[in-house]
Amino acid sequence: MKRSAASITSSFFGRLYGLSGSRLGTAIESALETVGLSDRASDTVSEYSGGMKRRLNLAAGRLHDPEILILDEPTVGVDPQSRNHIFDNVERLNAGGTTVIYTTHYMEEAERLCDRVAIVDHGRLVALGTPRELIDALGGGVIQIGVPEDRRAAAEADLVALDRVTSASPGPDGTLDLQTTGAQHALVDVLQMLNRDNVPVETLRILEPNLESVFLRFTGRTLRD
Repeated sequence: MKRSAASITSSFFGRLYGLSGSRLGTAIESALETVGLSDRASDTVSEYSGGMKRRLNLAAGRLHDPEILILDEPTVGVDPQSRNHIFDNVERLNAGGTTVIYTTHYMEEAERLCDRVAIVDHGRLVALGTPRELIDALGGGVIQIGVPEDRRAAAEADLVALDRVTSASPGPDGTLDLQTTGAQHALVDVLQMLNRDNVPVETLRILEPNLESVFLRFTGRTLRD
């Protein structure tokens, strides 16, 4: 006899959380609807795709409306649609007051979802802070700026004299690549100087370090088993 995702949730996870009766039924319906599985509630879990199973995990975890929800790499092996759906649900739960502890090796997920990030290497905490704090602490960042060719040499000489610009070198398509101690802060100084000297800015691009850069800085680039 087939057992639906809803009955599995009801008979196992729901009872583990101490739910029963109408309260359990309401919680199951709400959880399945939230993760987009209401229309597949009568199917066996073995018929679910990997992404659907991950979404069912999330439904089971939020059945009892917990104050703290721990998610261990919830998007491994899922399709892009399910991944985005999980993100939306995590953000919605957090906005509703649930504290979410989210473990992942995908730094773009941590950068999008997490208010604070802890980087753990071989069981040791090596960094802790908001994504922005960790990225800013790494420093660096490149400003790629395009100016007229006949003004480039003079502009380069002036720009490397700025406190937040550490070096300048030729970039792609005739741009200047300015290595900085912090691209966002240096950009103000760069634009003010070019404006003062009446140097037109033709192109502008900022290449900043990201959370993956921070992770590799603290954990190294050696392959892990």
